[in-house]
Amino acid sequence: MRSQFQSRAQENPLIVEPVPTVFPKIAGAEIAAVFVGKRVAGDFYDSVRVSPERVLFGLLDVAGRREDNRNILTAAQDIFRNLGTELFSRPDINESDAMTELSLRLNRGLIEASSGVRSCPAFVACYHEGFGTLCYTNAGHTPGLLRDSTGITELGSTGLPLGLFSHATCDAPTVGVEKGAALLLVSRGVVDEKGQNDGEEFGLQRVRECLLETPSSGAQSLCASILNAVGAFTRESGAHDDRTALALVRNG
Repeated sequence: MRSQFQSRAQENPLIVEPVPTVFPKIAGAEIAAVFVGKRVAGDFYDSVRVSPERVLFGLLDVAGRREDNRNILTAAQDIFRNLGTELFSRPDINESDAMTELSLRLNRGLIEASSGVRSCPAFVACYHEGFGTLCYTNAGHTPGLLRDSTGITELGSTGLPLGLFSHATCDAPTVGVEKGAALLLVSRGVVDEKGQNDGEEFGLQRVRECLLETPSSGAQSLCASILNAVGAFTRESGAHDDRTALALVRNG
């Protein structure tokens, strides 16, 4: 397991890497991400504080090899951070409208940066510290899993993957995150990973079971527990894709 990005590629100065993520401190909660793999695919996560009470974060999976889509990831990060801050910085905003606009602009930015179609499933969310709420959009991504006192709720797709159609939009619902709750996001590489002997996929159901069985803990240890479970399932027979887990845990 390593930090999100390798050092910038020195052999080709024209290649631009996204800025490494430093997760912001959140009052009464914490957020973290962990990945394993050779970092050859398009897994990308980021987070930025956009107002005194709001933190924006997301997990994207751009189709293709990382060596071919670094500039696309960088363009997506620029929009995510700059436009995200602009849209969510005002105290009187409609978060759902702001999230829909951000998704639309990310979608068009990916199309422009790739000069064509480049599928990018994405889960983007804004957490409000004061209210303990989460406004999110799921553009064809693996469902987010919200664990609280009632069990696990799937935050499923609210629209098509980004990067396909210039005018596609995603709905942006809001859910409450009670004290002690945890939101878990995993990349497609987690659910698609296959066992060593029978070739069965790890699957979302096993992710749910691991989340239920993992004691309440910090965000990073929760991510590590999930990825360790995948490693045990595959017996580390050689991952063919990156595996990323991101968690938000409300502890206060």
